Amino acid sequence: MDKKEVDIVLISRQYEDFDYDPVNCEQTEVLSVGTYEKTADGYLIEYEESEATGFEGCTTKIESFGKKKVVMSRRGNVSSELVIEPGEKHHCVYGTLYGNFEVGVEARKITDKLTDEGGRLSFSYVVDVNSGLIGTFDIDIQLKLR
Repeated sequence: MDKKEVDIVLISRQYEDFDYDPVNCEQTEVLSVGTYEKTADGYLIEYEESEATGFEGCTTKIESFGKKKVVMSRRGNVSSELVIEPGEKHHCVYGTLYGNFEVGVEARKITDKLTDEGGRLSFSYVVDVNSGLIGTFDIDIQLKLR
């Protein structure tokens, strides 16, 4: 499959605890145009960040390896890479405009319903710094070919 242009709807929910309490939830929705291609192990989604996300000037890549793993990386004004893999805790570098810091990332689940025609990728993970909970995150990405 060649690289294709897609409409992307990305919904991110951040919870302050493990309980998925909707009262303590911050939700962000990003609508973007990006590219989508099949890789040897899954699919690669790529898009440019906007001023609305606070990461203008950055390119975000989300690589899906089926239900085994998701790797999210951002390059540009800041750099970061998060590895979400069930059964593993990864220590990752998260870059912000104020500096980089190391976080622990543990997957809760990955649901991969991507096909050559687009589809949906959802995953949730817990982030901590020095074993202190930062938040629980749910990411839901919907792709539609243009």
